[in-house]
Amino acid sequence: MTELSQIGLLGLGVMGQNLALNIAEKGFKISVYNRSPEKVDECVKRAGEEKVPNLRGFKDVKEFVLSIAKPRAIIILITAGPAVDQTIATLKSVMEAGDIIIDGGNEWFENTERRGKALEESKILYMGMGVSGGEEGARHGPSLMPGGPRAAYDRVEPILKKVAAQVVPDGPCVTYIGTGGSGNYVKMVHNGIEYGDMQLIAEAYDLLKNVGGLTNEELAATFDEWNRTELQSFLIEITATIFKKKDTDGKSYIVDKIKDKTGFKGTGAMTVTEAVNRYVPSPTIAAAMDARYLCGLLEERTAASKILTGPNGPPSAVDKAQVIADVRAALYCAKICSYAQGLNIIRAASVKYNWGLNLGEIARIWKGGCIIRAIFLDRIKNAYARNAALGNLLVDPHFSAEINAKQAALRRVTTVGFQSGISAPAFAASLSYYDAYRRPRLPANLTQAQRDYFGAHTYERLDGAGAHHTEWGKP
Repeated sequence: MTELSQIGLLGLGVMGQNLALNIAEKGFKISVYNRSPEKVDECVKRAGEEKVPNLRGFKDVKEFVLSIAKPRAIIILITAGPAVDQTIATLKSVMEAGDIIIDGGNEWFENTERRGKALEESKILYMGMGVSGGEEGARHGPSLMPGGPRAAYDRVEPILKKVAAQVVPDGPCVTYIGTGGSGNYVKMVHNGIEYGDMQLIAEAYDLLKNVGGLTNEELAATFDEWNRTELQSFLIEITATIFKKKDTDGKSYIVDKIKDKTGFKGTGAMTVTEAVNRYVPSPTIAAAMDARYLCGLLEERTAASKILTGPNGPPSAVDKAQVIADVRAALYCAKICSYAQGLNIIRAASVKYNWGLNLGEIARIWKGGCIIRAIFLDRIKNAYARNAALGNLLVDPHFSAEINAKQAALRRVTTVGFQSGISAPAFAASLSYYDAYRRPRLPANLTQAQRDYFGAHTYERLDGAGAHHTEWGKP
């Protein structure tokens, strides 16, 4: 009799195949299934070629489910939305009480909560698990963000801990996030932070190239150097590699031939939407989204460039070394602001939905495997270890000292961008966020007066409690 598998995986796109091979390679017997049978054959063939044991493919969904030991746990990695509901309905017809479905896609957290409640009657446990790290991470060790019933997590924890990225001395990049859709929520905000990081790096590149005059060779060397500093991260590392890659002619660079029309899949917009819903300012992340939308207007921008004018370029006298130093410091300052915004969105949702999320632990599991992995996250983890109730990263003693020391560079970089006609929306948004947050009084007193004038919305006074209303148009 064939030994039953310890876990199943449904959905054998590249991410699904890589995660399945990762699980099998770590010593766990796994059954795999895909609606298109050729994908099953492809995955089984890959397992053979890569000499990975413990993986069995199935082309019948009932046989697939019954091949897994009870209580069964099945990871699904398919496109978010209606396809997930259809897959759940198919699995539900075969699965039993106590079995577990784990959605590893980028699903909207409310859908995860809805599905979990719908499955309660059949006593099938439902989890939403963020998976970050792309294809390489899925194959060799991703960052995993599982949320849902604690009993479901406990059942699969030994597998997830072995499969996740391993960071010394912090351990596997997985933790129980919380109940409901909290795992999907944390992954969504992770992606929003990723959008901010990528936009800030793109703006740094734009300024270094078009203000500092750096060549691709100099850009590669600069980012290589930065990757040995407080900016060390996966995104900085790959950016240096990108600048080195030449085209087939051996002379020109591929990066210079790529169309400046950016794609996106929705999680960044979801993050901004949730920030609005939770009343949490997230201008850096929102600016990153706006920048992608503007990049999408390539044809319009090309036409506008023939009509609209700007300055004649950067200042004539530019100290290249100073530009590099300023952009490095500015990038770090803006990065603090971006992460502060993302973590505050998570904190607000945790309060709203009573998830009890541990922000320091979330920073820890982002240290390896995921796209935003960086040495910087260790500092964030330590900040929340010092103060679990920290209201904003900006006021942590470590980060406040750094941003106070480096904020002048952020001002210089933003200013030279404006003077040179170079758009740097994420840098500018980060600076505005910092300045607004540090000021004890903002001009909202005038806004409140205006609201009271046209809508009798009332206002509060500095010299007295309660709501006040003024008949502004009367003498």
